[in-house]
Amino acid sequence: MPDPSPFAVPTRFDGAGDRVALVIPGVGYSPARPLLHFARSLLLQHRWTVQELWWQVPDDFSHFTVDDRVAWVEQQVTQAIDAEGGACRLLIGKSLGSLACGIAADRNIAAAWLTPVLTIDHVARSLQQAGAPTLLIGGSADKLWDSRIAESVRHDVLEVPSADHALELAGNAAGSVEVLRQVISRLDRFIGSLSR
Repeated sequence: MPDPSPFAVPTRFDGAGDRVALVIPGVGYSPARPLLHFARSLLLQHRWTVQELWWQVPDDFSHFTVDDRVAWVEQQVTQAIDAEGGACRLLIGKSLGSLACGIAADRNIAAAWLTPVLTIDHVARSLQQAGAPTLLIGGSADKLWDSRIAESVRHDVLEVPSADHALELAGNAAGSVEVLRQVISRLDRFIGSLSR
């Protein structure tokens, strides 16, 4: 088992609401990167309070087993959720952050997973068990996305043709901006639906 000490540094943005959303990064995709930056902006527009996790994965993380990676992510996310005293009602995670989808399923928390790692059985099983509103967004050119699994769950799914793991189109900056616009629009509708 990896060192259980926390590596996450929370950053809080007050949206003047009593609902807290937790933004969970990927391995090298921090909350400052476009998908998560604009997700935070949307949440604030919808009057959510936003808690961001900023973590540094351990140096030997590439040698962790899948179970150890799941346990490490779950520890970071559980601590952040528990710190909110029951107010955390939404998780938005990128890539590695989707390893926390079991927590969302167990605690019945709504979630939006951007490029979830659908090639990991734990993620696929947890998504099958999730009962709260869930949005999955991935690209058809992402090797960690599995269209078959995405289609098999009863959740809202947006698959972006030819998009990679960053939800970008290789060699097409303008097209990548349009993909970002599409993703943010879909995320906006999803967040809005939780407010009704």
